[in-house]
Amino acid sequence: MSIKNYLRGKVLLFVLLLCAMGFTSMLLHVLKISRYTICFIDGTYLLAIFVAAAFDYYKKRNFYKAVQTRLDGLDRKSLLCEMVEHPDFFEGDFLCDVLQDCNKSMNDQIAQYRHTMQDYREYIETWVHEIKTPIASAALLYENNKNEVTQSMHDELLKIDGFVEQALYYSRSNTVEKDYAIKKCNLLTLVNNVVKKHARALIESKISIETHDLDYTVFTDIKWTDFILGQIISNSMKYKSDNAKLTFSAEKSSNAIILYITDNGIGIPEQDVEKVFEKGFTGENGRRFTKSTGIGLYLCKKLCQKLGLGISLTSTLEVGTTVKITFPISEMHNLNNK
Repeated sequence: MSIKNYLRGKVLLFVLLLCAMGFTSMLLHVLKISRYTICFIDGTYLLAIFVAAAFDYYKKRNFYKAVQTRLDGLDRKSLLCEMVEHPDFFEGDFLCDVLQDCNKSMNDQIAQYRHTMQDYREYIETWVHEIKTPIASAALLYENNKNEVTQSMHDELLKIDGFVEQALYYSRSNTVEKDYAIKKCNLLTLVNNVVKKHARALIESKISIETHDLDYTVFTDIKWTDFILGQIISNSMKYKSDNAKLTFSAEKSSNAIILYITDNGIGIPEQDVEKVFEKGFTGENGRRFTKSTGIGLYLCKKLCQKLGLGISLTSTLEVGTTVKITFPISEMHNLNNK
């Protein structure tokens, strides 16, 4: 709040005060009051106006400066009204009351929104669990009636089951902390279990699997990590090339164990690599080769952040893609390996 801005807001008041002072001076002159007395009264009047204006300016400037400083220092700007003390002048006090009312209204709307989203998430989870029953029943019918037609139906059922599982994990992605357990697990076992789960699809896609140097211990949630690896494998199957191969390897650095998942698929255009983890991004490959939702890698990134894992991707067109997942090494990890 500069002096210029302050004076601009007080122009009308100062003009009226000066007019009143001029009128008073004229009246005193008519009443034959001496010129020195009139000058003394006018000087006293001007001094009082100056002192009052200066006091008012510095008081308001300090208040608004404190408000701006606290606002700049807050990550959540909505908490400003809780950090500002009510001043002793009307405009500031009124501003604080307005901020509190706005904050209360916003909190009420957020609470209502969260309640609605909670209901929706619970509905999705219930729906997913219910839909898995007919999917399992249809899979059982296939096992008892295997032929060319039911084989095709079973392949489509597997795709449906994958999308249903994706919907479940998406609905839970904002509340991972309520449904995860970090445990010590062997990286080779973790990878083998995921590969075994997708074995039929990998065989049908004619993708060979190679594993190297995976005998490391990592700390993670097995269920959520299983889903992350499954999404990466699914992408490798979608964008495979001839003589497809998927390689799992790992290495240990000073503060992490890094898992590399490499395929020799069609690769990703250079302009799309930086965007593959964005929600809904399908890119050139998603439009050309398959009906992609742009959710899989977005979920992988989101779940990795929740679990404290790192994930990144490099790719070369017509050569292949490598996804890197980083498992941090903690003090607990060091103690368990001693």
